[in-house]
Amino acid sequence: MANVKELIKTEDNGTLSFGDFSLDQKTKLSGFAYNDSVYKVKTFREITRLEKNGQVAYESVPGSAVHNYTETDRQICFDVEAPSDLQITVEVEPESEVKILINDINIGRMKSNLGGKVSFSVEMEPDEVTKVQVIKL
Repeated sequence: MANVKELIKTEDNGTLSFGDFSLDQKTKLSGFAYNDSVYKVKTFREITRLEKNGQVAYESVPGSAVHNYTETDRQICFDVEAPSDLQITVEVEPESEVKILINDINIGRMKSNLGGKVSFSVEMEPDEVTKVQVIKL
């Protein structure tokens, strides 16, 4: 896998891919329609942010490339790659509990804040893709 040069795109399997951590300057793309929602992506080496209908759906510091992003009522799943460790924030329901799986290993349960945000760290290896699942309990 690699950076998403289109910044955001729909894959053949119906999932989203977005983000390009190789960019030196912040680059944005707005108005991307997908499944009755409108997405905006901002990405470069320092941060990658995906907004869904004006709300932050995903954010990583530093920047990342996300592949096969899917979101249902019960879970958020994606594959992520980056040149260094990441701090990831995703939006779920406010004050809800989730279970986080990294490469199918349960790293624990977390409770979202009043705004519905959950943040966690992912240790990355260069040129490796990491599978992330956020399962709503």
